[in-house]
Amino acid sequence: MLDMTVAEVHAVCIVEEIVQATAEVTARVGQCFKMKKDERRFSPSICLTHNCNLNCVYCYQKHGTEKMSLETAKKCIDWIFSNTPEEFDGVEIDFIGGEPLLEFPLIKQIVDYTCSIDRKKPFIFFATTNGTVLTNEMKTWFSERKKCFWLGLSLDGHKDTHDHNRSNSFDKMDIDFFKDNWPSQGVKMTLSEYSLLHLAENIKYIHSLNLGLIGGVNLAEGDFDWGKDEYIRLLIPQLLELVDFYVEHDHIVPNQMLDKQLEICEAEKGPGKWCGIGTGVPFFDTDGTRYPCSFITPMTFSREEIENIQKTDFSNDINFLDDDCFKNCYIYPICPNCSGANYMVNKTFKLRNKRKCRIQKLIALFIADLQGKRIQKNPKRYDDTTLYYTIEAIKKIRELYLNEFKEFL
Repeated sequence: MLDMTVAEVHAVCIVEEIVQATAEVTARVGQCFKMKKDERRFSPSICLTHNCNLNCVYCYQKHGTEKMSLETAKKCIDWIFSNTPEEFDGVEIDFIGGEPLLEFPLIKQIVDYTCSIDRKKPFIFFATTNGTVLTNEMKTWFSERKKCFWLGLSLDGHKDTHDHNRSNSFDKMDIDFFKDNWPSQGVKMTLSEYSLLHLAENIKYIHSLNLGLIGGVNLAEGDFDWGKDEYIRLLIPQLLELVDFYVEHDHIVPNQMLDKQLEICEAEKGPGKWCGIGTGVPFFDTDGTRYPCSFITPMTFSREEIENIQKTDFSNDINFLDDDCFKNCYIYPICPNCSGANYMVNKTFKLRNKRKCRIQKLIALFIADLQGKRIQKNPKRYDDTTLYYTIEAIKKIRELYLNEFKEFL
């Protein structure tokens, strides 16, 4: 989901000159950008390379040697600022890949070019990285620009789990570098089948690092049935342990999997898209071709599939509405959903990936359990209205889904 890619930016980008000791490089940093909670970002992604130095077990991309030229990147930047919709307050330019830091010299050139022209909107830069290719030169450069260029780290937990999922890369990361420079950014975690065995341990470990919010705990996408009995059995004891942990440490914001606003399940549902596909999150491939989002790329889909996808009216939310989910699922408003992944599995945007339904119902039960216990511990944690609707949601989730999992509980 896009609104969860970056923590709230408290610092601002200011125009400054950074004179290196050799006096060879002068870096110009972008326009002042201070985000408020009610501000919205236009979030284009620029793919610098299809190449990646890892081979993660859950990766759905087809990697290659393609990479972007500076001239193509300049055209992408110019298009972004010429086409930012008025309703957005600023621009977040996301560099992705493959592994984007493999093209570090290009990143520097793009940042210099973007900041060399007076742009209509304030902006920041962001990149999610596996953290394994950072050199001392890169660390110095990013540290000097940490107010206007944020790095997010992919981290799946303890060394054992991370190494299993992400090509034995744990010891190649400098976790303190990310914590020292972007302490509120948090990390992105993706769950594999192996991760379920150690989920609670891994999440508590990441919390112990004081890396900020765990903004992404995502079930791996693709042709994978998360609703199997074996996965339900594996996940239940992990969720029980996490609920106990978050009740005991009720000052800690739960990881993204368990941090849902249950009260909105009681609100009147709308058919809106879960994300900004086709409207707020354009993706530029290495050749400059623009696609609806960073999931809809030649690294994921065939040419024929992309041609069909491009015919979609992305401004019409009805084209992304699963009627069955919308009409019949109580947790529809809080159920994580990737439109691109839906298309990958079902060849249409109008059907959600039902292979996640069962496990999301189970997770909703534990969200309800966690919030109920936190309310018992501190009833004043919510205002009266939120408290009422949260309690109503807790009751209904138990009524609707508990019987389905009684044999496992």
